[in-house]
Amino acid sequence: MSNEQETGTTPARGPANEYEREPVPVGARLGFGSFIGQYAGEHTAGTELMIGPLFVAAGVSAFDIVGGLLVGNLLAVLSWTFLTAPIATRARLTLYYQLEKICGRNLVTLYNLANGVMFCFLAGAMITVNATAAGIWFDIRMPGLNDLYPNSVGWVVAALLMGLLVTIVAAWGYRFVARVANVAAPWMVLVFLAFGLVGLRQMGVTSFGQFWTDANTVIWKGGAPLPGQVKFTFWHVMFFAWFCNMAVHIGMADLSILRYARKSWFALATASGMYLGHFIAWLAASILYVQQLHVNPANTAVLPGPLAHNACGIAGLICVIVAGWTTANPTIYRAGLAFQAIVPRWSRYRITLLAGAIATAAGMFPAIAMKLLDFVALYGLVLMPMGAVVFVDFWLARRLGFQPNYAEASGARFNWAAGLAWLVTLAVCLLVVRAGGIQIYFVGLPGWFLAALLYVLLSRLHQRKDLRVAA
Repeated sequence: MSNEQETGTTPARGPANEYEREPVPVGARLGFGSFIGQYAGEHTAGTELMIGPLFVAAGVSAFDIVGGLLVGNLLAVLSWTFLTAPIATRARLTLYYQLEKICGRNLVTLYNLANGVMFCFLAGAMITVNATAAGIWFDIRMPGLNDLYPNSVGWVVAALLMGLLVTIVAAWGYRFVARVANVAAPWMVLVFLAFGLVGLRQMGVTSFGQFWTDANTVIWKGGAPLPGQVKFTFWHVMFFAWFCNMAVHIGMADLSILRYARKSWFALATASGMYLGHFIAWLAASILYVQQLHVNPANTAVLPGPLAHNACGIAGLICVIVAGWTTANPTIYRAGLAFQAIVPRWSRYRITLLAGAIATAAGMFPAIAMKLLDFVALYGLVLMPMGAVVFVDFWLARRLGFQPNYAEASGARFNWAAGLAWLVTLAVCLLVVRAGGIQIYFVGLPGWFLAALLYVLLSRLHQRKDLRVAA
């Protein structure tokens, strides 16, 4: 059944109304199937061909990667289902408008700027991945694992063209984004499965009974990481799988997506992305990289285009481009919503084109994609504290004796309680990483609870002094 049949509406031609500053009405809400396709398409992405190899470069063992991904992805699905979706389907507002009610116009402008820029950079990594596929066709000299800057005019042109494609789709609205993902997702999943099977066959693994033995002795052998990489254990993999999407589940950015869901349990559809993309696709991509190292141990380059081409030829290259496209689309869409909240007089269509231009410029620099594990952890950490603020404000404010939606109730343009909770939490987490020697993958969870506690304490203190808020 199509989305139009499920909702009983027919989408308007051209850029759709995205309800940026009002609740999503009943007629615009979507069925469960829309979210299966959208999350499968978004998380079965070209960037999976970056992340899988980086696990191998980090020296994971078979138990580390398989066990860590099973547990971490389950925790991610539960976070969407029990933290994000219940608020999304009750308020039915974008994250940005909901934060404006809590934080005030000035603070939310600062947050939206950070949010939009981070999403643009993440989309830029996906555009980089697409450019590696285009590079095979046009024989472009491509970056290595430690390259930071564009290394040829051809590379810049390839990134520019890939960025243009994804921006046009994202600007057309969420319904079009979901439709593209639904069409592409089933085929992409099959190609990613083929990547893994071809890689196993190339390494001589021909039976299921042989797989686990070879997984421990040939594929994910553990041991020392490659030069310049951090050693990963089970805990690194688990926390990375859980929190690589920290900004959108416990950070609440997917309020903007799940506000369209008819029921909160539709967030279980995120499992399609977690287990098809962040489990099967990561394992398949890591197998391809092991095969590359087996053929030439000196070839440590992590380039999705060549990896996919070596496994499945032209079909592999097309898969990389489509997979990067379906992931960059909703990411640029989210960035556009963040920027549109800063300048609401601009149309979402126009502002999404701006977000796409920033993402395209970022995609020309391979540094983000080559350091994707660290960047994903950092962008989640930057945006996570405001997710705790939204959660506490929505569920606990009245119970704990302070006014929810404080800025809306008081007319304040800057909620100092929310602002300090965000900035102090971020500062503490980064200080722990830099001075305490704790790796960035492990500070997100305690950071969320720290932000929640600070927001409660600071709100009670701040609002007690403000007579404009009714008791």
